Formats: sequence, C-alpha cells, structure tokens
Amino acid sequence: MSFQADLEKLLGLKTVNYKHNLDKEALFAEAIANDRGRVRRGGPSNEQKAFPTKLGVKGPLVYYTDPDCTGRRTKDTYAVKWPEVADEIWFKADLNPYDPAQYEGLLRRVVQHLNDKRATLYVKDVFMGSDPEFAVPYRFVGEYATHAMFVHNMFPKGLQGVKDADARRWTMLNVPSFECVPERDGCRSEVAIVIDVRNKICLVAGRADYCGVNKKTIFTVGNYLLPKEGRLSMHCSANVGAKGDAAILFGLSGTGKTTLSADASRRLIGDDETIWSDNGLCNLEDGCYAKLINLDKEAEPVIAAALSKPGTIIENVPPLPGKRMEDCHPDELDLSDDSIAENTRFSYPLDANPNVMPNGQGPHPQTIVLLTADAFGVLPPIAILDAKDVMYHFVSGFTARVAGTEVGVTEPQPTFSACFGGPFMAHKPNVYAKLLAEKMQKHHARCILLNTGWSGGPYGVGKRMSLKVTRALLNAALNGELDGVETEVHPILNLKMPKSCPGVDSAILNPRNTWADKDAYDATAIKLRDMFRDNFRKKGFAAFGIEERI
Repeated sequence: MSFQADLEKLLGLKTVNYKHNLDKEALFAEAIANDRGRVRRGGPSNEQKAFPTKLGVKGPLVYYTDPDCTGRRTKDTYAVKWPEVADEIWFKADLNPYDPAQYEGLLRRVVQHLNDKRATLYVKDVFMGSDPEFAVPYRFVGEYATHAMFVHNMFPKGLQGVKDADARRWTMLNVPSFECVPERDGCRSEVAIVIDVRNKICLVAGRADYCGVNKKTIFTVGNYLLPKEGRLSMHCSANVGAKGDAAILFGLSGTGKTTLSADASRRLIGDDETIWSDNGLCNLEDGCYAKLINLDKEAEPVIAAALSKPGTIIENVPPLPGKRMEDCHPDELDLSDDSIAENTRFSYPLDANPNVMPNGQGPHPQTIVLLTADAFGVLPPIAILDAKDVMYHFVSGFTARVAGTEVGVTEPQPTFSACFGGPFMAHKPNVYAKLLAEKMQKHHARCILLNTGWSGGPYGVGKRMSLKVTRALLNAALNGELDGVETEVHPILNLKMPKSCPGVDSAILNPRNTWADKDAYDATAIKLRDMFRDNFRKKGFAAFGIEERI
C-alpha cells in the first residue's frame, strides 16, 4: 500500500498534496518559501518563519517558533484515555488524560481543515532507535518543511531489517494552522498535543511549533512501548571508553550531563535519549538538539563548528542588530541574545561529533551515573549506590537550582523529576526503576551519585565543585578505582561515601568537613532530607514498591 493510501485509511486525508522524503537541500528551500505563521506576539499568522544566513543553502536554516511556544507546552500534552490504557499510563500534570470521544472529534476537525484547504504536507519516514531489532517506524506528516528537516536530522533513516514496519509504524500529524477551541475540543487552550496509543497517532493541533515537540512527543511514545518489551528507555547520555567500557549519565539541566559525557577519551553513543536492551545500549536518535544560549564556543567546539554547516537548524536566535538574517554569518550571531527566547536551540546530525560509536550502539554499561547539582551544599561529591539506593534516587530525580532573581527568593530551589525526565515517562516510575535495578544487577554495573553542586556551604557561601575534581571522581568510578573502597555512611542522608579517591583531597569527600559551621550543615542536611521524604510521600512512591532510603 502506498503512503498516500496509508494516510487516507489512517487519518482520512484525501485532498492534500504531499512532498515525500525530500532531501535536506530541498526542505531548506521549501521552508524559506512556504513556512508561514506567527513569529511575534500579537503579530499576523502569515509571517515568514524560516530564513537563510549569508551562507545560503551551504549554511544553517534559521527558524522562529510561535512566541507562545519557545519550548515544550507540557500542560497541553495529553494521552487519549482509552479503556485499555487508562490504568497503565502515568497521567500527571505534564501528560494529561484526553477524553476519547472528544479526541476523535478533534482529529476529524483537524483532518477536515487540511482537506478543505488542500494543504501541502511534508512527509518524512524515519525510525525511533538505531537497532533494527526494535526500532519503531516513525512517519512525520506536517505543514512545515522545517519540522520535516528537523526530523531528518534527529532520527535514524533507512534502517534495514526492521520487521513488520507497516504494522508497527507511528504517525505524527503536525498542523500549526489549526486552532483548537477548548469548549468544543475538550482541551485546555488553543493547542493540543495528543498521543493516541490505540491508533499509533501523535496529533499536534495548533501553534505548538517548537521543533522539539516532534522529538519529545515520539520519545514519550518510546517510553511507553519499549519497557513493555523489557527494554529500558532512558533520558540520559551514554559513551564508551577505550577498553569498551560503557557508561550512562542521568541528570537534569544544569548538572553537567552534556559536559561530562563529551569526553575526548570516550566515544559518544548519544547525548539525550538512550535504550538499554538485551543487545546493550542504543541511541534513540541520529542527531543532537543543543541549547545555544550563552554557548561557550571554546568549551563546546563541536557545536561551534557545526553552527555554519549545511543541513543544521538554528532556532530563535535573532539576527544582528540592523541586519537581515540573510546578511549575517552564523559564526557572528550573538548567542547570548535572549530577546526572542532563553531556550534557543540548535539541531545538528550526530555525525558532526568527531568521536561517535558506529550506528549509535554500544555494549552494556559498566557504570551508571546519577548526576545532581546540590545548591544546598550538603550532598557528598560522590556516593556509592546499591540497587535499592538506585531505585530510590532514580525515581527522586533530584537537583537544586540556584536562587532566581525574583524578589524574596533567597534560597536554592529543589527540583524533583522522576527518572530524570518525568514529563516524558508514560509509565509509572517504578516500571523504569525496576528495569534499571534488574539490568544493573544482571550486568554487574556499578552506580554512583555524582554531585556537581556546591561545597563548603550553600550557593552564595560555598563554592561550586570544580570540573577538575568532578572529572577525577567520575574517572575513578569509571576505572573501577572505587570498587571495594572503604566507605562511611552519612548519618542524615544515609549515603555511602568513599573515604578516599585517587587525585582528590579526601577532606572534601564528607561534605560536613567543608563547612565552617557544623551546626548549620546539620540543619541544612536535615532540611534536604525532609524535602526528599516529602517528595517521596507526596508522589506515592511507596505504593509503587520503591523503598524509602533517606
């Protein structure tokens, strides 16, 4: 059956025009000529969205999202509450239930809208995952050529040996020109991003035109499908050392995940979304989607070099003052300019990295790293975790961000995100935690909690852990130099802390030693312990079979 017949049968699209699997050069031209929408708050809905730089097709495409969608619209993300998945999906604030009847009505109206306007739709066939044994066929269908180009960058293409591709295919229909009506459509706003497990459809209706929607929505699908097959889908980076020793690094924004996984002595599997199967590790993607705001080009040379490469996409970075984007060289752009968005982004192919694993695959990990950046200054720089500790800290997903600029905010703010990617986890957290613990034990992987935050006091008093010390701690763990080392247990936080580590001053390994005011340390540690306990109880983790460890 042709893809046109497939889409008519699945969705009812009959009078639309398709542009199927165009190459990136063609999509570049199509995006500039045809991608139209809103780029300014209060502005019209027919403004140009995509632009070339001075390099033309030999350089990046620069794309501007709707001003109300410069990041993921988590409150507008849903899964259809079909009876067969109602008790299985983890419905929460960033994955809301959608009434089946109202969803069916919304889908009909979106398709009718496209048929009535005889829309031109870009179709891109790719895969989620680079291992043919379980890769999920993913068909993007949408109004913007930029989005088709993004999907081409970000996902594996042309995989051979994928079985039952037609029956297993997921289809995304992305329609920014449609406007939802909450009273009619049963959604919260003029936008709805809906996952339909029964029919293998992801519907993006409305101006949710941030490129990342086309990645994170299908990643949420992967987080539903793959664990049901015994495969652990993870929001993490992964790399492999010279001896074939793989490692995975979990961590929320600001914990150093990207920096620490980019190690010249280790080959990259992937920097964001990874699968752990019986075959080992596998990248879900074929590209990178990096934050650009305040990028240090010396510290991030791979991204800096890719900025001027063809086939890449820069998102929401303004042109230089007084210049059109067409007259700007990408290397001249001001990456500190947040006048459009703080969440400026850059999509580029994985092979722009000089040191990657073939096919984005690697062996079973020997080391699991849970990263945190504790701005309270009380967690140890490194702690050694057993299987039960791993499950607890994995579902907690803790970091603490520094105080913001709001009036009256003077203390670090705790963040707890289950499995270090709560919004994208379609099952309840225990599903992923149990799989992680089982695989860790089966493959004899060690696990550490690595704190890249503050030492000697909280933010504002103490100092951030130096990258040199953090790398020394990480390398010691990766090399097995902490296996069997003498430890002491933190009396408040119940964490096993090594008493020594090669290349690191042992005085800093117990954080209490680094505080001048020991009573203040104890009080702050008790305060953090109680935050962990409150989060654990509030989210009901005990009911999921997770043991409280702090």
